[in-house]
Amino acid sequence: DKWAQRPAVVKYRAFKDRLRAAGLCEIPQPCKVTFHLPMPDSWSKRKRASMAGQPHLSRPDVDNISKGLLDALYKDDSHIWSLWGEKRWAVDGRIEIEAL
Repeated sequence: DKWAQRPAVVKYRAFKDRLRAAGLCEIPQPCKVTFHLPMPDSWSKRKRASMAGQPHLSRPDVDNISKGLLDALYKDDSHIWSLWGEKRWAVDGRIEIEAL
């Protein structure tokens, strides 16, 4: 992946850059991380209104996006001992991190 600029790799590196630009360099322990995933543009206004804030039950899996977040922040994330993750539908994508 160092040489092949696959779309998934480029997207992940951009994600890491956005985290750094936002000033996120570590997370509190223990914490709750809520991933607000954007709704598809193809959804009707009615469906968007009914799904906003509802649990996101399709891919990507919450464990995979949690791992992506931790890998983006830390070279070694073995010190993370408690992380509660959830994913929800939203108009705009964002990540909320709350100390517990």
